[in-house]
Amino acid sequence: MIHLVIGGARSGKSVHAETLAGELSQSTGEKLIYLATATIYDDEMQQRIDLHKQRRDQDWSLVEEPLQLASCLQTLSGTNAVVLIDCMTLWLSNWICSENFAEFESQRQAFITALTTFEGDCVIVSNEVGSGIVPMGELSRSFVDHAGWLNQAIAKVSDKATLVVAGLPLALKGG
Repeated sequence: MIHLVIGGARSGKSVHAETLAGELSQSTGEKLIYLATATIYDDEMQQRIDLHKQRRDQDWSLVEEPLQLASCLQTLSGTNAVVLIDCMTLWLSNWICSENFAEFESQRQAFITALTTFEGDCVIVSNEVGSGIVPMGELSRSFVDHAGWLNQAIAKVSDKATLVVAGLPLALKGG
């Protein structure tokens, strides 16, 4: 089962996704794996990561993968675990900031393929960034465009999708 949890910054999407993953783990007996895509470039990002870590208990295993999500997900497939990926827009940011952004489209396709063949439960967190104005800068517009296309591709293959606004979940797909 693939479940996309999407929302704006500080909407409560990660907390909601962690709760969903925990409930899945309790009902299935599967272990919990937190697949983190964040990279630490400054103190503020370190504080954000620390906040996420403080919420999780000892039941969670941590896997950190900033770029190669498809191969990582393939490795975790069939491991009797609920995998929570947080977050897709940080993954996109890592690619945009890398010297190999030209590879992103093939990596995105590989990730979507890995999702469709994933054996287990996967909860995916992503930011909805397309609800605001069109950004002025080329890099910002590219980010918004690629995030929108990535979110659409994930939603298409997901069994469920939930929008979180102000901490309130709204089922978009799979009720």
